[in-house]
Amino acid sequence: MAIVLVIMFAGPFVFIVMTAFMTDAQALSGSLWPHPFRWANFKDVFANTDLLRYAGNTMIYAGLSTLGVLISSVPVAYALAHLRWRGRQLALIVVLAAMMLPSQVTVVPQYVMFAKLHLVGHLAPLIVPNFFGDAFSIFLLRQFFLTIPQDYLDAARVDGAGEWRILRTIVVPLARPAISAVALFSFLYAWNDFFGPLLYVGESTNNWTLSVALANFRSLYHVQWNLTMAATLLFMLPVVLLFLFAQKAFVEGVTLTGVKG
Repeated sequence: MAIVLVIMFAGPFVFIVMTAFMTDAQALSGSLWPHPFRWANFKDVFANTDLLRYAGNTMIYAGLSTLGVLISSVPVAYALAHLRWRGRQLALIVVLAAMMLPSQVTVVPQYVMFAKLHLVGHLAPLIVPNFFGDAFSIFLLRQFFLTIPQDYLDAARVDGAGEWRILRTIVVPLARPAISAVALFSFLYAWNDFFGPLLYVGESTNNWTLSVALANFRSLYHVQWNLTMAATLLFMLPVVLLFLFAQKAFVEGVTLTGVKG
C-alpha cells in the first residue's frame, strides 16, 4: 500500500522530469522515456525569458517575507506563552480568529491602502505585511514555547536577565526546530505564491516573480510541453533542495509543536 501511495505522489514529478528532457516531438507523443536527452531545453528557457531576474525577485520576496515573519512573530509568541499580562487571553483569541479569517477578506482594503501609497507595481506590498506578524506562525511558535520549562526562564530572571535577553539567549536557541519550521513554511509560501504577485506586480514585468513568469511562459509555449516542463522543473528545484537540506529541522519542529496546550 505504501509503495502504491509513493508511486501516486511521485508519478507527476517523474512525468515533469522526463518531459523536461524530451524533444518537442517526443513530448507530444506517447513516449515515456526521452531519447535522446535534450539538455538544450533548459538553455532555451533561459534564452526565451529573463529567468534570473524573476528568480532574484522571488528570492527577495521570499527571503524578506520570511525574515519579517520571524522578527514579528517570535516576540508575540513568547509574550503569549510565558508572560503574564492583562488581555493575554483576548489577544490569543484574536490570533486564532485571524487564522480562521479568509485572506480574501483583507485583499480589497490592503490593495486600496497600497494603491494610495503608490506601491502597486512593486514588491513592497508583498513583503511589508509580513513584518506585522502572521497568525499561523504566532500560534505554532506559541505552542512550542509552552514546552520550554518555566523554571529555565525563572532562573534567568533571578540572575537579573530581562525578557528580551531571555528570549534571545534561552528561548530562541531552544526553539530552533520550531523557528526553522516556521521559516520554511513562510519561505515556501512566498516562493509558490501566485495570487499576491499577480495582483500587485502583474502589470510590472520587471518585478515579476517566478510563479507569474511561469504562468506567462506556459501561455506562450503551451504547445511546447518540453519547454514548459523544463521551466517548471527550474521553478521547483530550489524549494526541493531547500526541503531536502532542512527536512530534519522541519520534521522535528512540526512534531514537537503542540505537545503542550
